[in-house]
Amino acid sequence: MLDGSQRVKKSLNVAPTIYDVAVKAGVSISTVSLAFNAPERVSEETLKRIMATVDELGYVPKTEAVIRARRGVGRIGVIAPFTSFPEPFALRLKGVLNGAAGHSHEIVVFDQASAATSKLVSLPLTRRVDGLIIMSVPIDEEIAHRLTDQEIPTVMVEIPHEGFTNVLIDHVGGGRMVARHLLERGHQRFAYVGHRQEHDYPSQSLLQLEGFRSALPTPPEVRNIPYSFDAAVDEGLDLLEGPDRPTAVFAHDDLLASGILRAARELGIEVPQELAIVGFNNSDLAKAIGLTTVEQPFEESGLVAIQLLLERLSDPSATRRDVSLGVSLVARETS
Repeated sequence: MLDGSQRVKKSLNVAPTIYDVAVKAGVSISTVSLAFNAPERVSEETLKRIMATVDELGYVPKTEAVIRARRGVGRIGVIAPFTSFPEPFALRLKGVLNGAAGHSHEIVVFDQASAATSKLVSLPLTRRVDGLIIMSVPIDEEIAHRLTDQEIPTVMVEIPHEGFTNVLIDHVGGGRMVARHLLERGHQRFAYVGHRQEHDYPSQSLLQLEGFRSALPTPPEVRNIPYSFDAAVDEGLDLLEGPDRPTAVFAHDDLLASGILRAARELGIEVPQELAIVGFNNSDLAKAIGLTTVEQPFEESGLVAIQLLLERLSDPSATRRDVSLGVSLVARETS
């Protein structure tokens, strides 16, 4: 319900102010400002309440209102967990930069450390971008509606949303490839070491497991761990010590697979004679240690994403599209 001053402003068609947002949300003006400029410093509950008030009142920051009156700001935002997973997202960004070469738009990078979408909550209002590429970060319906309402063309990479153009990677197919590869080599006891996730969404790890499990005659033992080499070594030591240990381990990515390999060596288990190990990504690490892995098109996915976004920016009437990119198995010494 609008208070008296807000009803007067609405009747006079006066734009709401940051003060109006603060009053209705029951917070200070400085907290509203933090929600726009440093959302990670605001509690999730307070942030949702502020942004719901922003949506209800139709509030637009004054500087942003001026910018929107122009014909675009010449910037494309790229959001990804760059610092959490440096190598794959640097390659994706390389594809974006290559695709943007020769175009007038500047590429602006926003690091999103985890699947939490705090930076996306206020970005449409405050970051001055004409379009967005969101890599491997899920978005909820509230944020999707805000992006749509603010008319910011958006391309999702790897984690799709039905309201936007999507660049998809076949993680399920990659999991099936690994299962077939290991079955062909006579393995019968399997394990999957995945990345433990704090948020409920169809992550790369869950999709790989789905494909892997679907192609096996018996279900694999599943271990989900924090994303680190040391965690993978510790889990590998526990997984491989028993008499009924698996003869083949598929890991969410090459880093976790390398930890399993280290554990096997510490236990004196011969690879691949006694144990096969497969990773995912075909990173430089995989090449260095001779790891069998699944190669995914990192650079190509970034290139396709920027091409699709530029297409949409040049023709706002263009319909959303889904583009699926395949993966391939690279067999090396560990299988």
